[in-house]
Amino acid sequence: MATARRRSRADAPAVTDAELIGYYRDMLLIRRFEEKAGQLYGMGLINGFCHLYIGQEAVVVGMQSAISNARDSVITSYRDHGHMLACGMDAKGVMAELTGRAGGYSKGKGGSMHMFSREKKFYGGHGIVGAQVPLGTGLAFAHKYSQDGGVCLCYLGDGAVNQGQVYESFNMAGLWKLPVVYVIENNKYAMGTSIERASAGTELCRRGVAYNIPGVAVDGMDVLAVKAAGEEAVARARAGDGPTILEMKTYRYRGHSMSDPAKYRSKEEVAKMREQHDPIDQLRKALTDKGLVTEDSLKEIDRAVKAIVTEAADFATTSPEPDPSELWTDVLMA
Repeated sequence: MATARRRSRADAPAVTDAELIGYYRDMLLIRRFEEKAGQLYGMGLINGFCHLYIGQEAVVVGMQSAISNARDSVITSYRDHGHMLACGMDAKGVMAELTGRAGGYSKGKGGSMHMFSREKKFYGGHGIVGAQVPLGTGLAFAHKYSQDGGVCLCYLGDGAVNQGQVYESFNMAGLWKLPVVYVIENNKYAMGTSIERASAGTELCRRGVAYNIPGVAVDGMDVLAVKAAGEEAVARARAGDGPTILEMKTYRYRGHSMSDPAKYRSKEEVAKMREQHDPIDQLRKALTDKGLVTEDSLKEIDRAVKAIVTEAADFATTSPEPDPSELWTDVLMA
């Protein structure tokens, strides 16, 4: 019988000092990249939709640490820049796609929401709410069919979890015991409506009970709690025991997209989350308390990360725009 339970730092796995510092660097890279993307958007260099991941960095960094990039696949929604960076995609190519340049991962034609990397087994970036869930379930089916031992991490939000195709996918994955981990990034507001106003049942980790899919509620602001839950779910999928739903209780500091003033929540609420639960600050404190870093080493990490982001921004603003001849390439016509 499927069950739902909670997981916290008390369950955290053993990690090396180097791994901890690596998680800090990876989260900081995502944070600085997204801050720069916000600046470029404000300057008019990024057009269209742009959904920032600031505040949610621990989810993707913790989950990616639980898989093998050599054989596992990843798919997510439109809030995808952090996932790309965590998969090892080049920051220059990601930023250039945001600015619509030929050096971007989709040659400047996909923009913020639609980038892919077959090399890194990252399959998007999808603009339609919930569309990535049946696609991710299909990726899991491909892993099982080809017997390659791979697992699909399928990320979705608390708004997408109410879509009909999500439950069709859960049923199929549960019935066929597909190797997929559904990672619900519950940032509490979906597009702008609180989960209490949008969902009759707010314990999202229980959404798979009808399909015999176990669920776990996780502190998504704690990278070690995420890693622990991710490793368990991935091991279960790889062993042939089927899917798991991980509800990551997280929070985004910015609006749903750059065009969203986020007036549906108070400044005090956001400030409290930043002060008490910020994933980067929490890990920085843990590193400092353990004596693994000094102020000088932290500054060096920050300098290195800023250099990567600066180089990415420079590339994204100097790379040429796509040639008009590229208009119909890589486009499937029905």
